Formats: sequence, structure tokens, C-alpha cells
Amino acid sequence: MPFTRISLLEGKSPEYLKALSDSFHQAMVETFNVPLTDKFQAIHQHRPNELIIDPTYFSDGRSDDFVIFTITIGKPRDTATKQAFYKRVVELLGKSPGIRPQDIMIVVSTSTRDEWSFSNGDTQMVEPA
Repeated sequence: MPFTRISLLEGKSPEYLKALSDSFHQAMVETFNVPLTDKFQAIHQHRPNELIIDPTYFSDGRSDDFVIFTITIGKPRDTATKQAFYKRVVELLGKSPGIRPQDIMIVVSTSTRDEWSFSNGDTQMVEPA
């Protein structure tokens, strides 16, 4: 039940955004134990002065193709799973749509099941009170 916010500079084509979304989700399915149909993403394109990043913090240089993936998950993953996921994301995004590893940042946050309502005001992942 992850939800991912994808932030990047504006100006990318619909095809680029689809490849970005699809490659990222493929990595989640392959390495993060996410069902294929569990795809919830919001893509935010920002003007240059609205996405502020340090070009060298823990990197040897970022470009204007920089992307931040902010993932909220319900079930915690261990460090080894997260590390495998990060590597697979970089690999797949390098192939399609062609993003350099230096331009990919991933942040994972964990929440509890009762902090999610998928519809109807219900907490689907929690037993009724």
C-alpha cells in the first residue's frame, strides 16, 4: 500500500513521465513486495525556483533531471530490502527513461495501517472496532 510522490522539474513529456512511473513501480513490485495493482503515485512538476536541491550533497553532481521519490509505506521493510530496492530503481530508471544514478533521491517513511483510508472513510487494513 505504498503511496509515492514524484517531484521533478517541469517540462518532461507524457512519455517520459509514464516511463518514470512504470520503471519505478516495476522496482517496487520486484524488490519491495508490492502487488502489481498497488500503484498510487502523484507526479509533481516544479518550476526551477520551486525545487531546491544541493547539487553535491552525497553526490558527485546533480543535473536538472533530478527526481525525488517520497514513499509512504504501511509495512516496514528491513535495510537489505530497501538497499536492493534503491539499486533496482536506479538500474531501471537508467534504462527508461534514462536518468543518471546521481539524479535519483528516494525517501521512505513508514506509517501505521490505521493512518490509511483507501475509500469510503474506512480503514480497510484494520479490523472494525
